[in-house]
Amino acid sequence: MAITAGDTVTIEYTGRLDDGSVFDTTKESVAEEAGLLEEQPDREFGPLTVEVGAGNLIEGMEDGLLGLEAGDTETLTIPPEEAYGEAGDGQSREFDREQFEGMVGQEPVEGMEVRTQGGASGSVVDADADTVTVDFTHPLAGETLTFEIEVVDVE
Repeated sequence: MAITAGDTVTIEYTGRLDDGSVFDTTKESVAEEAGLLEEQPDREFGPLTVEVGAGNLIEGMEDGLLGLEAGDTETLTIPPEEAYGEAGDGQSREFDREQFEGMVGQEPVEGMEVRTQGGASGSVVDADADTVTVDFTHPLAGETLTFEIEVVDVE
């Protein structure tokens, strides 16, 4: 059965940057070789199950899965605009300092990492008496990503 939007798929994958370095994988052996086990000691590696079209994957990966079937393997090269966008695409947001402190529960410090309720991560880039500026640019923004994918199951 070919994958269509709304299908639940289980995949194994390894994501690489242009220089060949691994930035993410579902395979523990690959993670160990790439040093990801040390960076993410609490993570459990294994196949990923997601609903295609639900917005849980980057656009280029969702599009690349369409039409594949269980047992297929595919290498997807995904440009920044179909992944995490271009670096510097105005992904900074300014907050009222009082509002920020109320949300975070502490005083802002430049370099401080924060996470929104929606799961977006950001870094405080400026904090003065009145405002706090947080940059939500994804660390992989501006990168072309290559994913080696194996479709394990399609429901």
